[in-house]
Amino acid sequence: MRQQQMTRLIHSLPQLTHHQLQQLASSLQALLDHSQAIAVLEAHGDAPRACPHCSSSLLVKNGSANGLQRFKCRHCARTFNALTGTPLARLHLRDKWMGQAQALSEGLSLNQVAQRLGVAQSTAFRWRHRFLACPSHQQAHQLVGIAEADESYFLVSCKGQRGLLRRPRRRGGKALAGCKGSEYTPVLMARDRAGATVNLILQTSKAVSVQAALKPLLPPDTILCTDGSVTLASAARLLGVQHRAVNVSRGQRVRGPWHVQNVNAYVSRLRGWMQRFKGVATKYLDSYLGWFRMLDRSGPTGLQPALVLGAAMGNQSVTSIR
Repeated sequence: MRQQQMTRLIHSLPQLTHHQLQQLASSLQALLDHSQAIAVLEAHGDAPRACPHCSSSLLVKNGSANGLQRFKCRHCARTFNALTGTPLARLHLRDKWMGQAQALSEGLSLNQVAQRLGVAQSTAFRWRHRFLACPSHQQAHQLVGIAEADESYFLVSCKGQRGLLRRPRRRGGKALAGCKGSEYTPVLMARDRAGATVNLILQTSKAVSVQAALKPLLPPDTILCTDGSVTLASAARLLGVQHRAVNVSRGQRVRGPWHVQNVNAYVSRLRGWMQRFKGVATKYLDSYLGWFRMLDRSGPTGLQPALVLGAAMGNQSVTSIR
């Protein structure tokens, strides 16, 4: 737009009614959100290293579409952009993506997201799990120094499914078996003193399953602190790492430098945060664990929407995994 046209447009704004000004402000905000989302996407996909179709590095720029730079592979002759091969590919309404990222940073429910963004609840649900597909796998690959581990159990939930494999429970009810029965999903919570965190959903709570989960996480010089769990002690012995137990059941919380308060505090924050969802379907449990890891790393200052959008595209450096 020429400067003269811009000046005339600005001078005509006082002629607008209050309702028209609200419409204009809403349209401008949508354009700003769309522009910011495009900027984040382009920053993530700038100068791609390889073609997502054939992994070739022979790439050239090939115009743009819908605001995104396109690239062409010299090897397979196919084109792509920053979203190709990511969970956000083929999603529409990019002007609402920053709002979705903000909703994730605030931990809003599906009803709240649908109302705020003006989308259907099914769209809010689909967007949530597309945005959480990458964060669900982004966690520490190794724990160093003093590591703490504990087992946490989540009630198996078939929320949203038809055809249960068990007798239905009343909402808010309890499982028929104990906390380690078949109606609970065991999750291994591990965390070192530097804040690196791992949440692993286990098939069983037996020592063999725990050992297989801990093996790639614990170098030989790691010291593993637990609350005296026989399963974790057995797994530590099989792995050949030093094990220090604190008998929490008898009121012992600290034994010199050995304690599990770090991991216990994390689990407490996680369970308090998950209460807002009134139960999480077991098949989506890893997504919610990844969601909370992303939020917990951000600290009290909160997580910026641009960082959430970058994490949704698989940019681990955006939410640095300590």
